[in-house]
Amino acid sequence: MDVTLDSIRDVKVYQSKSGYRFSVDSLLLFDFVNLKTVKNIIDLGAGVGIIGLLLANRYIQSCITLVEIQDNLVKLAQKNISLNRLEDRVKVIQCDIKDIPVKKIVKEKYDLVVSNPPFRRFLSGRLNVNDEKAIARHELLMGLSDLIRAASFILQEKGRFCMIYHPYRLADVINLLRLNNIEPKRLRFVHSYHFSESKMFLIEAVKSGKPGMVVDKPFYVYNDDGSYTEEMLMIYNKI
Repeated sequence: MDVTLDSIRDVKVYQSKSGYRFSVDSLLLFDFVNLKTVKNIIDLGAGVGIIGLLLANRYIQSCITLVEIQDNLVKLAQKNISLNRLEDRVKVIQCDIKDIPVKKIVKEKYDLVVSNPPFRRFLSGRLNVNDEKAIARHELLMGLSDLIRAASFILQEKGRFCMIYHPYRLADVINLLRLNNIEPKRLRFVHSYHFSESKMFLIEAVKSGKPGMVVDKPFYVYNDDGSYTEEMLMIYNKI
């Protein structure tokens, strides 16, 4: 496997040169998590493990489970756990997320579930010729309903679910969360520039939570001149 060694904040990761590579989506989701303390975290569709590893370094008393289906990504995630010396607190489970509530592969209950899932329906947009990228971007192996059903199954009561997704499916996300007894509580729209429409949104929901949602101020990735905003630089730990 042809890989690169990259670093972000205090985490180093190996990732494929030509296959799936983590993007700003993962960093935004990591930053969106604002719990003071958390014990058990699970990342559904973890890729090379970047979100879980970043959270492990923020919440040093937590245990993290990375769930991934693709062989190459599982191997890289395991390698990255060792690279960051987190074997005592971070583990990888290779499985199909759809099987979690059916075969009860994941038996623990978690107080935080995070996910940066595929955004596009199977027949929408052009499929990437690289399998890793195609599976990461399109619902080839897992649909939105499968993800939220699995999240609900493994969340403990009052546990939190945080995800990043595309705005054109916001109504679907809210509807599916409520159908699975996860109440949307916090929403934040992400824009490339202050004058551009939202390209992503971040949402936090609570298992068996009461109705009522707060909309945070928008997140802007770039200044008008194309440089990163101060908030984006803070995520990269450059301020």
